[in-house]
Amino acid sequence: MPAHTLPDPQAFPKEFLFGAATSAYQIEGAVHADGRGLSMWDSFAHNSGRIADGSTGDVACDHYHRMESDVALIQSLGHTAYRFSVAWPRVLPTGRGTVNTPGLDFYDRLVDQLLARGITPYATLYHWDLPLALHAQGGWLRRDTCHAFAEFAEVVARRLGDRVHSYATLNEPRCSATVGYQEGRHAPGLQDRGMALQAAHHLMLAHGLAVPALRAHTRTAQVGVVLDVKPYYAADTRTETTHAVQMADGVFNRWFLDPIFHGHYPQDVWQAHGDLVPVVHADDLQTICQPLDALGINYYTRGHVVHDGALPFPHAREVPVDGATYTTMGWEVFPEGLRQMLVRIHREYAPANLYVAENGAALDDHVHAGRVHDPVRVRYLQEHLEACAQALAQGVPLQAWLGWSLMDNYEWGKGYTQRFGLCHVDYATQTRTPKDSALWLREFITRHRAI
Repeated sequence: MPAHTLPDPQAFPKEFLFGAATSAYQIEGAVHADGRGLSMWDSFAHNSGRIADGSTGDVACDHYHRMESDVALIQSLGHTAYRFSVAWPRVLPTGRGTVNTPGLDFYDRLVDQLLARGITPYATLYHWDLPLALHAQGGWLRRDTCHAFAEFAEVVARRLGDRVHSYATLNEPRCSATVGYQEGRHAPGLQDRGMALQAAHHLMLAHGLAVPALRAHTRTAQVGVVLDVKPYYAADTRTETTHAVQMADGVFNRWFLDPIFHGHYPQDVWQAHGDLVPVVHADDLQTICQPLDALGINYYTRGHVVHDGALPFPHAREVPVDGATYTTMGWEVFPEGLRQMLVRIHREYAPANLYVAENGAALDDHVHAGRVHDPVRVRYLQEHLEACAQALAQGVPLQAWLGWSLMDNYEWGKGYTQRFGLCHVDYATQTRTPKDSALWLREFITRHRAI
């Protein structure tokens, strides 16, 4: 990367926050501790046969027992913000009803620890760990789950209140619905497009119901949602490919952005789904389209596609880009897509504030003589922070950048085969080793705070 494209700390406002993100099932472990109930991911990891290395999140990074030292690690890396998720079954073991006080106490202590160390807490309420009891009753295919989620949101907000800077109702409803209910690679492991569309609608309805529940118990905390976004590019000039790009964008991006910000589904994609469209009640879209304080976006890569009629809708097949860099997830490193999506969302949807809730790269990392050299990730961070700086210069109200992830962890269907962390984790000893990327980021944050 040419030196002139390195991000300039002065390009970021004084109050801009830098940090990292995690999620409960991916790091906490302790799945049977202190009254926690089971989630559908506990069942899926143990029983589906679809986890790459056959592993589970039973121990993960043992963060539940190592929380205080992990928060000290966050502080040592200079981070000014930290995004975590609240495990629904740890707080409400069967999804609703009696609160499991020790479980809620854990997040209360976590927030206190973060604040005591000058780290701004970002809390996500749903990062895919649906209580198994609710899944057994129909999960996100059942409308009543939306109301159970709003009750959970109220329980958390009543306890954590305005000590949390920003609440996100959901993480990546697209991934929850599509990868879990259509592709079957994630819990609950179903493969039905109609079910996926209904689950997606209910997830967004749950978001809409949770927003007023959060606002009822907060005054200054920001309330929003986190969506994964992905720009699509045509890999050839065929008319069919141009249409596939439009449909892929509609399925991945507009199907979620449009209802949340505009109060309707994208008409072109709705029509293309035909008889598979979800059941939508009269006031659902009004409920979903709640005024939000901040939108979090997760960005990893772009779609570089051609039309392929042999594939299911949207008939878009990903094709490699000559000369591009790819992560071990098979994702192209494409920082320009982050700038593009930030600017596009600002112009087309006008959220009051934006933050990057996840952004990172999985690489083949190893510890040598106590160090982890990850030059590809260092460059990844530099290029994506530069994309953020460019978006800020174009007027995007960007508040924070949170890298994925604080540490290597359980990467869902990939098990422990992918290392996204800024810190390497030796799963046998639970030793955390900051990688060179974490050290570079610490220096960058230090320079920003000194301005």
